[in-house]
Amino acid sequence: QVRLVESGGGLVQAGGSLRLSCAASGNILTINLNAMAWYRQCPGKQRELVADITSAGTANYADSVKDRFTISRDNAKNTMTLQMDSLKPEDTAVYYCNVFERRWNRHYWGQGTQVTVSS
Repeated sequence: QVRLVESGGGLVQAGGSLRLSCAASGNILTINLNAMAWYRQCPGKQRELVADITSAGTANYADSVKDRFTISRDNAKNTMTLQMDSLKPEDTAVYYCNVFERRWNRHYWGQGTQVTVSS
């Protein structure tokens, strides 16, 4: 089992920055050997992938956040962060931390943290 807890959301003006953190606990092997990711969901819309990062540290980004967001992870501390710069109102969403256990095709989710960007 894996437990994920997000923090760092809040209200910010357009052009501002926020840093989200995800603390993982439980099966450390599952956490360290699998990819981690940030997803977001706006009301009435499907959850979408924002960025993911492999256990080796290779990152991928959605086109909408490329060059503005930076994902990172610290396997020794079982944490993941998302640095969000140049925020836009369309970034407003609930952001979720995710671990995908590929062996069992299983997703673990945090409870989510609200990010609101005002214009």
